[in-house]
Amino acid sequence: MSKHLHIGKQGEDLAVDFFCSRGYQIVERNWRYRHWEIDLVFSKNKMLHFVEVKTKSSDKFGFPEEAVTRSKFRFLLAAADEYLIQHSQWKRIQFDILSIVLQPIPTYFLLEDVYIQ
Repeated sequence: MSKHLHIGKQGEDLAVDFFCSRGYQIVERNWRYRHWEIDLVFSKNKMLHFVEVKTKSSDKFGFPEEAVTRSKFRFLLAAADEYLIQHSQWKRIQFDILSIVLQPIPTYFLLEDVYIQ
């Protein structure tokens, strides 16, 4: 496995632990439709959370959340639209970004209820 894929998987594993320790229930991991993907889907208090996870080994070249561009967010919206068509029971949704920097120790920055035009 290449280094960036390993870092991404490690970040998603840490993100699952992060959210579950805060009372979220995991619904999906790496949910795909066509060429779109949602990293993580959680539920808490009858709300569905679509989570984009961005992980870097260090912040030497910027913060992970800076990699969530308008284009990337549009893909997340498109995937979420399809997810909601297939799972229409969900009425309340939210988009979150979890930024993780691995070194020197994992640090987390959660952006909640995000919308990028």
